[in-house]
Amino acid sequence: MQGIASTPGPAYHLDPEKAREYMKNIRRFRILVMGRANAGKTTLLQRVCNTVENPEIFDGKGNKVDSTDVQGTLRHGHHDIENELVFRSNPGFVFHDSCGFEAGSAEQFERMKNFVVECAAATSLKQHIHAIWFCIPMTDYHRTVTAAEQKFFNECDTGHVPVIVLLTKADALNLPAIEDLLDSGLEIDEAQEKAEEKERELLAKLLSHIKGMLAECKFPPSAYLAVQKMHEETADCTMVMQCTTNTLNEEGLQRLLISTQQSSITLCIEYAVQK
Repeated sequence: MQGIASTPGPAYHLDPEKAREYMKNIRRFRILVMGRANAGKTTLLQRVCNTVENPEIFDGKGNKVDSTDVQGTLRHGHHDIENELVFRSNPGFVFHDSCGFEAGSAEQFERMKNFVVECAAATSLKQHIHAIWFCIPMTDYHRTVTAAEQKFFNECDTGHVPVIVLLTKADALNLPAIEDLLDSGLEIDEAQEKAEEKERELLAKLLSHIKGMLAECKFPPSAYLAVQKMHEETADCTMVMQCTTNTLNEEGLQRLLISTQQSSITLCIEYAVQK
């Protein structure tokens, strides 16, 4: 299930040829992955890159980091957001992973916020974050949006970088769906038969609730998408990439490209003409 809500903003125009020229300078697509611990972030990245291997990790200066040391900290949600995670199977992607929010201190939040703002405002396309995946696990459906997550959407201005909320582990709603059906008086066989429909109903309600809460924030997401069965090695991530691409439509891409060129007054005058 996918729901997209565009974030209003000024409209710009950039010559398509010029946009393609700039895009050639982007060797790798850089994505910041955010959310709670155990939200299925690493598994999602493995599926996107079609691998079961762990990523290679590099520090902010490009030096390789000992994966053995880092993997332990990743499991506990403590690591450096500036580290680059790159999978050998698909080196065209560079990922950054934030700490699990519920365990984050005020200092960690400020560091994350500064990283987001700095990368969103980077004047080099190679260092610019192109999209942010914000994961909310449906295993925690009883607390869909936490105070820390609301704080992020109220305080972190990502500029022209789209934030896509991914409702991860959506298949975890199967059990509560069956329980609801049993509570309504159905027998177990009939409940299992109708579980998929009930699961979709629960997901739609949760998505609507999350959208409503985040829409009231100062910097709401650009899009929403539910993902499931990422624990399966054959999981299809087409919708994740399609949703991300949709947020980087021609206008969105133009805003992103222009935002990286703000130091060029000539370019701003020539191409950043508001409609």
